[in-house]
Amino acid sequence: MIEIKDIHKSFGNHHVLKGIDLTVEKGSVVTIIGPSGSGKTTFLRCLNLLEQPDSGAICMNNQQIDCEKPSKKDILALRKQTAMVFQQYNLFSHKTVLQNITEGLIVARKIKKNIAESIAHEQLKRVGLSDKADFYPVQLSGGQAQRVGIARALALNPDVILFDEPTAALDPELVGEVLQVMLEIAKTGVTMIVVTHEMEFAKRVSDHIIFMDEGRIVEQGPPLLLFNSAKEDRTKKFLHRVSAEYLYEAI
Repeated sequence: MIEIKDIHKSFGNHHVLKGIDLTVEKGSVVTIIGPSGSGKTTFLRCLNLLEQPDSGAICMNNQQIDCEKPSKKDILALRKQTAMVFQQYNLFSHKTVLQNITEGLIVARKIKKNIAESIAHEQLKRVGLSDKADFYPVQLSGGQAQRVGIARALALNPDVILFDEPTAALDPELVGEVLQVMLEIAKTGVTMIVVTHEMEFAKRVSDHIIFMDEGRIVEQGPPLLLFNSAKEDRTKKFLHRVSAEYLYEAI
């Protein structure tokens, strides 16, 4: 279980996160939706302290971290339990797919090279890229590069995988292959927290959906409740707008 308590974050005079409280059950898929600039990505990056909150606490696996003054030990312990899949892939261009996946295992986790490579091959098979181990990122499509990013996260065997708009940088025709991999991962019981603009994916995969706006959680609940019976006017307005956009695209 993850408990997030009263997280605040500012950049200069801009108060981005205004007291976020959230509980994430182990093995659940939580998606975070909302307009651009609502604080979704900042909140996600705070969960593994890529961005350090100004105040608040994060409790993961009974370890509570004071976000205002986390120790180096606390930061390392939290990051060992989490893995991030970035919007822009963040692959090393001068390293092969295999090397991109084994880098963190060998350097950060101190795993022997042969064992790390075995883990990497297993995860590449899992995301359907067994034949791409010796390729370089420039030789991959965007969808393949993102699947490598997912394989890299899985290789770390984290308790939680954080996905930051994993399809936002992809051409529309490549989105499906990444979402399918994420769907298969969700079935295995890995805890996932996903910032996404893919409403159909959110409906289909999520156990719980968070709607954020202006640095706050406006409304949250199971997909059917949030999409069909939203209580807050701001939530209704957002869902109506994105539904209209999808209808327009379909036409």
